[in-house]
Amino acid sequence: MLGKILEGLVMSKKSRKATIKYAFKKSLPVFFGYLFLGSAFGIMLYDAGYNWIWAIFISILVYAGSGQFLLVSLISSAASIPTVAMMTLFINSRHMFYGLSLIDKFKAGGWRYPFMIFSLTDETYSVNVSIQSVPDDVNEPKARFLLGEFDHFYWILGSVVGSLLGQSLPIDFTGIDFSMTALFTVIFVDLLIDTKNKICGAVGIFCAFICLMIFGADNFLLPTLILTVVLLIAAKPALMKKEVNK
Repeated sequence: MLGKILEGLVMSKKSRKATIKYAFKKSLPVFFGYLFLGSAFGIMLYDAGYNWIWAIFISILVYAGSGQFLLVSLISSAASIPTVAMMTLFINSRHMFYGLSLIDKFKAGGWRYPFMIFSLTDETYSVNVSIQSVPDDVNEPKARFLLGEFDHFYWILGSVVGSLLGQSLPIDFTGIDFSMTALFTVIFVDLLIDTKNKICGAVGIFCAFICLMIFGADNFLLPTLILTVVLLIAAKPALMKKEVNK
């Protein structure tokens, strides 16, 4: 009896280490992106008159990617709280669509569920979607939770580094915010390569192109997400039938 208990503890310890290692490895692409992107936010925040302490505080509580860049402009212009709330909701409304595809995965995490929702940024979502299967010794819900934790920490670290660089180095950091676009593109291409069914990606690209032509570069994202979701829901029976036939 004691031997089985000890064996279970050893296996649990191995599983914990394997889960942490797996989540960390999956988070590395986000680390390199967030180090630069978070730095861009920290630099912008410092230029607006707020030091690294504010960078930590905002990154812990807000953690909204593009919403944080917008927040710097809104703070600088002394915008009202309702204005900040509405603009943030509009900018980050795409996350509602992200969450729809991960509800069951996140609920499996139990008490970790709220934080997994909070930490679901564009890049974290992309990595979560790319996880099709995990090794037998990895706890998948815990791995997804740790992925969110690692990514959140990377963003905080990047924002602090940027704030400190902004006050110590007289360098022109113009264009550093493009790292978010580059990172998301790399993750998307990698996901297309690893996924056998390319139809979903093709639908997304098609919808993005059509909405870009109709609504313009500043307003195409939300219509693209809505159109993509509608088309994929409509095509779901045919896609499932195709997978079964394979």
